[in-house]
Amino acid sequence: MDTLLSAEERELYETVKEFADTVVAPAAYQYDTERRLPIEIIRQMGDLGLFGLPFPEEVGGRGKDYVQLCLAVEALGRVDQSIGVTLEAGVGLGIMPIFRYGTDEQRQQWLPDLVTGRALAGFGLTEARAGSDAGATETTARLDGDEWVIDGSKQFITNSGTPITSLVTVTAVTNETERPDGSVKKELSSIIVPSGTPGFTVGESYDKVGWHTSDTHPLTFEGVRVPAGNLLGERGRGYANFLQSLDEGRIAFAALATGAAQGCLEEAVRYAKERNVFGTNIGSHQHIAFTIAKMQARAQQARLCWHDAARKMVAGKPFKMEASIAKMVAGDAAMENARAATQVFGGYGFLNENAVARHYRDSKILEIGEGTTEVQLMVISRELGLAA
Repeated sequence: MDTLLSAEERELYETVKEFADTVVAPAAYQYDTERRLPIEIIRQMGDLGLFGLPFPEEVGGRGKDYVQLCLAVEALGRVDQSIGVTLEAGVGLGIMPIFRYGTDEQRQQWLPDLVTGRALAGFGLTEARAGSDAGATETTARLDGDEWVIDGSKQFITNSGTPITSLVTVTAVTNETERPDGSVKKELSSIIVPSGTPGFTVGESYDKVGWHTSDTHPLTFEGVRVPAGNLLGERGRGYANFLQSLDEGRIAFAALATGAAQGCLEEAVRYAKERNVFGTNIGSHQHIAFTIAKMQARAQQARLCWHDAARKMVAGKPFKMEASIAKMVAGDAAMENARAATQVFGGYGFLNENAVARHYRDSKILEIGEGTTEVQLMVISRELGLAA
């Protein structure tokens, strides 16, 4: 890690790591069992300036860059993926679209609370029949005078139903035109919907395999009316704008997965040194030692991949393929390390009170969220000029 980071980056990582170890980790099992997002911890993260890391000081941010955000996500993901993804999604999907595409008025209204962690925001893209294929979006928005009227539904939306959620940005079909071949072209736009708007219903939290602490809900929009000025960015550019955020989000997602892989590694090393069988610690057995050595290699590979993608992004270089590689490699590393760590722990690894058990349940979504492994392979293939 030292050779990858500047002194400033190392200081940030160590600060967040200490916070993760002393504040997040001791409470992780309790909140995972209760299946609720600990707002008190989110506020402390806000006090540390984590939600404002990649934003300029003039909007209340820390004036850092995307690499430092990813470092914070990785440090948190070591001990609790739910907390890590709350930061990742809160910044990448909640704040970034408003900062990047919002009007001055929208920025002034929403950013002060979002970049300080006093509020959270979600981004509603996924639907029952529109995930990887966003062109299948069915939610609609039509102009009625000076208001948008929104109808439809979204699912799997992170940070959408917390006590401090202030808004959800939704993609909706705002027009349809017929192509020469008879197919329909949908115009997708992004619209800000404040929490509590009449007709906007947040459904019950999902009963998920993992990420129990992360806030995730289905959303329903029935005749929801918001001002025409709530359009975010240019009309018809909603999906195109989201794709940029998605590419960036894959890097942060890779950092989260790297943190998970690292957390499993650290737990396995500790347990292998402590657990004695037949008069010696299990780490002295070659099979266990080699298993953990492979875990180290996976975590390091994942870390190098997300750093490569993030630093190219910050430098203004193309990073689309690198982001997909990082997301795929890190997701695989997290899942494999979770499985390996659980095996090292044996029966104790099957107890939910152990961090490796939580990582085992949590890590599968790292191969699905922000674009499945198959989608990443498709992106990489296309970037290589191959048909996919």
